[in-house]
Amino acid sequence: MASANTLTRRARLMTGGAACAVLMLAFAGGAHAQTAEEPEPEATEVDELIVTGIRASLENSIAAKRDNTSIVEVITAEDIGKLPDVSIAESLARLPGLASQRLDGRSQVVSVRGLGPDFTTALLNGREQVSSGDNRGVEFDQYPSELLSGVVVYKTPDATLTGQGLAGTVDLQTVRPLAYGRRALAMNYRWEVNDKGALNAGSEDTGERYSISYIDQFADGTIGLALGYAHTGSPYQATQFRAWGPPYPNAADGNLVLGGAEFRVMSGDLQRDAFMGVLEFRPNDRSRTVIDAYHSTFDNTQLLRGLEAPLWWGGSAGTCPGPVATCRPGPQLQPGYTVEDGLITQGAFSNVKAIVQNYEFAFDAEINALGFNTQYDLSDTMTLEADLSWSHAERNFDRYETLAGTGRNIDGALDTLGFDLRPGEFPRFTTALDYSDPNLIRLTSPQGWGGTLAPNGQDGYLNSPSTEDELIAARFSIDADIDYGIFSGIEGGLYLSEREKSLTNEQYYLILAASPGSVRVPDEFLLEPTSLDFVGIDGGILSYDVSGLVNSGIYNRVANDDAGVVAGSWSVNEKVATAFVKADIDTQWGAVPVTGNVGFQVVYTDQSSDGFAATGGNGTGLVTPITGGDSYVEIYPSSNLIFEVADSQYIRLAASRTFARPRMDQMRASKTYNFNNANNVVGAPNSPWSGGGGNPELRPWIANVFDVSYERYFGRAAYFSIAAFYKDLDTYVFDQSVPFDFTGFPTGGPVAVTNDGLVTSPQNGNGGSIQGVEFSVSTPFDLIHPALDGFGGIFSISSTESDIEPNPGNPSEPIPGLSETVANLTLYYEKDGFQARVSNRYRSDFVGEVAVFGGQRGFQNVVEESIIDAQIGYQFQSGPLEGLSVLAQVNNLTDEPFTNNVNGDERQTIIYQEYGRTFLFGVNFRY
Repeated sequence: MASANTLTRRARLMTGGAACAVLMLAFAGGAHAQTAEEPEPEATEVDELIVTGIRASLENSIAAKRDNTSIVEVITAEDIGKLPDVSIAESLARLPGLASQRLDGRSQVVSVRGLGPDFTTALLNGREQVSSGDNRGVEFDQYPSELLSGVVVYKTPDATLTGQGLAGTVDLQTVRPLAYGRRALAMNYRWEVNDKGALNAGSEDTGERYSISYIDQFADGTIGLALGYAHTGSPYQATQFRAWGPPYPNAADGNLVLGGAEFRVMSGDLQRDAFMGVLEFRPNDRSRTVIDAYHSTFDNTQLLRGLEAPLWWGGSAGTCPGPVATCRPGPQLQPGYTVEDGLITQGAFSNVKAIVQNYEFAFDAEINALGFNTQYDLSDTMTLEADLSWSHAERNFDRYETLAGTGRNIDGALDTLGFDLRPGEFPRFTTALDYSDPNLIRLTSPQGWGGTLAPNGQDGYLNSPSTEDELIAARFSIDADIDYGIFSGIEGGLYLSEREKSLTNEQYYLILAASPGSVRVPDEFLLEPTSLDFVGIDGGILSYDVSGLVNSGIYNRVANDDAGVVAGSWSVNEKVATAFVKADIDTQWGAVPVTGNVGFQVVYTDQSSDGFAATGGNGTGLVTPITGGDSYVEIYPSSNLIFEVADSQYIRLAASRTFARPRMDQMRASKTYNFNNANNVVGAPNSPWSGGGGNPELRPWIANVFDVSYERYFGRAAYFSIAAFYKDLDTYVFDQSVPFDFTGFPTGGPVAVTNDGLVTSPQNGNGGSIQGVEFSVSTPFDLIHPALDGFGGIFSISSTESDIEPNPGNPSEPIPGLSETVANLTLYYEKDGFQARVSNRYRSDFVGEVAVFGGQRGFQNVVEESIIDAQIGYQFQSGPLEGLSVLAQVNNLTDEPFTNNVNGDERQTIIYQEYGRTFLFGVNFRY
């Protein structure tokens, strides 16, 4: 909904501005009030005033927020095809109490009120959507803002909101052509460039975005049509440093030291094509039908090149464990290093065997959604409704990792690597070898890492998972006006859905056909060296066409049959039946009007999962199919009450029991296990069986939620609100060791004396609590003084705390996705065709889900960040160019890094990434 600025990086310093804004709003309300002594103004005939652009968007959003019976946040487009952000994820991140996590520099997933993506449900036109990710969290960057007319974020549910989330529910909305009421054609074009340039050979640093939207009505306004298409071709760049290990172990003298390091550059290219269509039919006053469809393809290619250097973990902790002919000395920390407060910040390692990385990742996803809705008025007071929907997503991911170095395992030249750790920026390194020399740096396994299936070390790796997600749903309801005591209406119905999600996990070792040994990169695949000057390394590193090389046949592919890989494949099926009843309230409490609703849902769930139980690997593993599931019924009541305590002043109270279904990977039946024959004797103190995996009997997270808010509106143009919420998590999901019956699991020969053992898997346990307060204000500044006409601002801040023990019995920890402070500030100017805005979105430290070893997802602490975007433009008001507008935009104005560390010490960096600034220049045309 916004773009814009920050006066400070710390949200706590922004609260002063918020207080001033409240006082100014209150003053404005008084200053514009008519006093008793003022004469009545004479009636004057004026032309119709049509508000457009930013102010129209804000006014529509404010009206929708005020009129909804739930506590909501709303985004509405400035015009057809004209939300200000490149994806809806950025727009959502500007709303009160919401925050996004960046992936490759762009917002992707959203946290609502401190709860991560797994606790939020995404809807499209009121219908639950599937996800191309491994779990339920919808990746919002796959929905272009140009095709959406608005978004409603429900922070409190009512009983008719099916598919609701525990944290909130995000309803993405496309235009309704008959409600729009007029013909419109809009076209947008933007050219973009990243100021880091093309960091990898073969990459681009410029791209383009364009879209077209068309709305019309036919047959005397009984048929409406809306069509839209949006294309994004967006390159992105990043410079990265990553410490690995554990990253900072204790050196021999007891001080912390860098255990291992990766430093590389990334160049990506995102290609997204999306289509939207809506057909609306209203043949008479009693019936109406809407058919809407959405389709998107999302292709994302990344090139990563850099160096990986095992340091302390490469051998400093011990000595060469065998004859000199079969091993080499590991890296040694040289004397003369610098220690600051228990951390070795400068020094050098000798005997370093670095790995040259050339990686290529190819991600493609396709999302389809189709909906049919029909309503019929049986009478002036009763309506029947039927809604049918289908949503489907497919994703394929090929992660090619190829390695090069001076020689295989113990062979080849060693290096001396100097390091200089610098808080809040990239460390600096020095090397003695020329890593760009194709005669020195050859395809091989520099460290000899591998297993039985790669006895001389793997020369690369291919991780190739794929997912498929399908959801079919039907909803039937009846809505009637009644006059019964405090109740003014009642709605009831039934919602039926079936969802099937599967993950196929395929992984391969890449082994040179000429192995053992090393191979020079063929000249036809060589590219210009890639620079690593951002960490001080001159000369660059060897670079080549990864996919071309892999597909040339130079590598053999050997399937990885490790138990963890085999058990990584699974499918989950859910059949859900939801009966719901909601009664609308319209009454008086003394002189105070009271509206709202009360109701409940009864939800029956039948869930099951298929997978594999696996042990061992390397050609000797044992695999058996496994299945499991459960069925259960839960009741979820809800209520929303709105008290209009004075003109345009409302107090809202809400109470509900909400839920979030478990992550799909937690519900998998698949397990890895171990049979220890040494314990396979009667009377042994421990069972021979042990294992870990998913839990297909897992129940939802459930919370009892209480909300209160005060909202003050100033006409259509301004408001401020303050809200508080408390979520008592009745159940939470923890990893625990529990008894398990291993009957039917193969042992490889021995007869088990018992089939009882323990598995570590997700289990339902006691929860905890989350509580917070939110404040927001939006106002045009001409309410303060007429001289400020055209200026305005939006500000919000939230503070959230949690008290949850992820591991029962241990101290409470922050839950993933929770930032204690989230703040947004937007300043804008719009008048006589000119438009300018600058916005800042801030979130404090949080636990984020990031890529860890092998591309898997893991949780790590992410440092606070403050993202600034800005935009300026002009729309021609008359003449032959009327309807044409031009704009210039910059995202991530201050090149805010994405970083995380350990022990609360910014010197102990795990990940430090910079994405650069993206500049966009564009034109919009509306007819």
